[in-house]
Amino acid sequence: MSAFGLYVHWPFCVSKCPYCDFNSHVAAAIDQARWRAALLAELDHFARHTAGRELGSVFFGGGTPSLMEPATVAALLDRAATHWTIAPDCEITLEANPGTVDQAKFEGFRAAGVGRVSLGMQAMADDALRFLGRRHDSSEARRAVALARRLFPRMSFDLIYARPGQTPAAWAAELGAAIELAADHLSLYQLTIEPGTAFHPAQARGDFVLPDEDDSVAMFETTRDICEAAGLPSYEVSNHARPGAECRHNLLYWEGGDYAGIGPGAHGRLTLDGTTWATRQRRAPASWLDAVERQGHATRESTALDPVERARERALMGLRLTRGIPLPPIAPAVDPVALAEMEDEGFLIQTDGRLAATPAGRLVLNSLLGRLLV
Repeated sequence: MSAFGLYVHWPFCVSKCPYCDFNSHVAAAIDQARWRAALLAELDHFARHTAGRELGSVFFGGGTPSLMEPATVAALLDRAATHWTIAPDCEITLEANPGTVDQAKFEGFRAAGVGRVSLGMQAMADDALRFLGRRHDSSEARRAVALARRLFPRMSFDLIYARPGQTPAAWAAELGAAIELAADHLSLYQLTIEPGTAFHPAQARGDFVLPDEDDSVAMFETTRDICEAAGLPSYEVSNHARPGAECRHNLLYWEGGDYAGIGPGAHGRLTLDGTTWATRQRRAPASWLDAVERQGHATRESTALDPVERARERALMGLRLTRGIPLPPIAPAVDPVALAEMEDEGFLIQTDGRLAATPAGRLVLNSLLGRLLV
């Protein structure tokens, strides 16, 4: 019950990226005041169920939260402080796209209380940015990184690799250039093609071909090795940080902590009277807004997780971490025979009561989890 966070989902983007399967929507106009009031109302709703908690992290995700007015961010953080005790080191993160921020807006977010920015750079070269459907170019991205480093105590940015035509050597050069810009955190994701995205039918038509498995594995290993040599070791499958600079809010997810999720499609995990509840808000922005204005929240589902479901969920999240997860909380969902087999095969390791995937295991984590969990 000690760890507690708040996730705020802003669903709007300037355009929909072809690889994106997140709950994001393009809108011609946004009534900022109306959305601010609705987010505050849903925050109030969850606060009534979580009185007495200490808030350790807040994450504004999306969509493109940098399209929010700084006044909305300030209002939400001010309201949160009236409901919960704010931890002295509370981490407050806002995701931003390089093409949707300027100095005045970043200064407004900083004044509102944001202390960490996560920038969706996605690539270092203009041709790659065009392929990924990004609205910014490389010079805008570099300016946004420099501005974020000046104004915020902590900053991270994302890159997507294993793009069509990319070789391990090309990725190594791009990553080296990125590390020269980086502060203390990088999120580095392999491009995957998800159903429902514009890339899905394009790939099926043969419009592009992703690197083969050998090159993809080589790029994953290159990512790990270059980041570790630069003092940014992997602490999760796709995230790298200097020791102590890990994203605390994401660690909350991966370590099985509690968090309230507000906004369209937001998920939450709340432990109430010893039972963990999985909450999910209405996904469509118009439906969410209508429900909140009628009843003060837009909860679509609130499901009690039984001990095996909860253990399974914690294993799925926790084994993404390099350091793994304590074994006792996930034991109800673990097949002991499969666990012993995968330890013998060198895919899993137990150390001081924690279960972790080895470097070989992280390469095949999804199949490993399929064998491990009941």
